[in-house]
Amino acid sequence: MDLGLEGKVALVTGGSKGIGEAITRTLLAEGALVANVNRSSAEGEALEAEYAERGQRCMFIQGDLTQMEACESAVNTTLQEFGQIDILVNNAGVNDGVSLTDGPQAFLGSLERNLIHYYAMAHYALDALKASQGVIINISSKVAATGQGGTSGYAAAKGGINGMTREWALDLAADNIRVNTVVPAETWTPLYAELIDQSENPAAARQQIEDIIPLGKRFTTSQEIADMVVFLASQRSLHTTGQIHYVDGGYTHLDRKYTSNSDRVDLSK
Repeated sequence: MDLGLEGKVALVTGGSKGIGEAITRTLLAEGALVANVNRSSAEGEALEAEYAERGQRCMFIQGDLTQMEACESAVNTTLQEFGQIDILVNNAGVNDGVSLTDGPQAFLGSLERNLIHYYAMAHYALDALKASQGVIINISSKVAATGQGGTSGYAAAKGGINGMTREWALDLAADNIRVNTVVPAETWTPLYAELIDQSENPAAARQQIEDIIPLGKRFTTSQEIADMVVFLASQRSLHTTGQIHYVDGGYTHLDRKYTSNSDRVDLSK
């Protein structure tokens, strides 16, 4: 199936690792040009060099997106290099464990890491997206719907992302800009693997989680998240906007009592 992404320009935040890397690679596989914005440099520079050898453009832009000038600069750099922005993927963020007891300043910091730059990137890219009649795709989290415990900042940010998606879809429908969110739940990434490896019994810890994922009793892969993102960015999804898409094997909304058959493993050990 031709997704119609050849020559389209995508600006991806946090596109060097985990889900973001899978999104970047999948866009490139479909012929898109990618600008990848990340705070750390090593992975982004390696991706840029890898694809340069193949004759493809995966431009790395270093920037700390908690700084608004970095958000504006990322948009301007992309436009200077490619002349347009067709796709904005807001992906960067971290489940930073800022809880109710950590105080207002820590909470604000969590919103800066996980929510504010979503707004800033869309704001600074808006004129370009209007010109291209482009698409915004936000990456959220199941925590917005389920809660998690001990992560007030992240939960508030991800809930805000879902709300902004609906708001922007209404705001921008007249400009033919589509806005959607993709929601991962238990997705296997290097960061998740590190968390599991810190437990007393990593194999049991992983099995405990997989046992309560209804479809296939397995983690979602980063590639499965990326495939949904790229489909929503494509010309095959031209009448889809304002939607919250859960790619989670049924984890968030199906009754987990149906599949739970193991004792709880304490991941904090």
